[in-house]
Amino acid sequence: MSSNSASLSRGIERSIGALERVPYSALAIPLRLAVATIFWNSGMTKLANWDATLQLFEDDYKVPLLPPDIAAHIAAGIELSTPVLLVLGLLTRPVALVLLGMTTVIEVFVYPQAWPTHIQWAAMLLVLLCRGAGGISVDYWLRTRFGMRAQVT
Repeated sequence: MSSNSASLSRGIERSIGALERVPYSALAIPLRLAVATIFWNSGMTKLANWDATLQLFEDDYKVPLLPPDIAAHIAAGIELSTPVLLVLGLLTRPVALVLLGMTTVIEVFVYPQAWPTHIQWAAMLLVLLCRGAGGISVDYWLRTRFGMRAQVT
């Protein structure tokens, strides 16, 4: 191996090592903010024209088992409450689970052709569900404050 190749190889290895040392806590913040933004914007759109929202739920959004007005209220409630919790990093795993459920309903019953977008949402939510909010969160503070030991990096 030439010295240029060896030098390049060492540089790549150092770069990969540096990336692998980035703590999850630093990665979780943009994940939480990205997901929060998606759902917050949707909730605010619903509130901006509630009559149009109700019409969409009656005509286009065929959510099973729920009357359209109740489905609209539930969707708006979820979309306006869960982003606040995600930004705070409070109840992150249950929130991620709720939003995964909502994403599934949207994909299956409302916009089945939007799977490329929904799979991105699901990927972010699965990370938050499996790994939690990270060390910069109310969840972490509560765990450490009340003696519940959890490994968070």
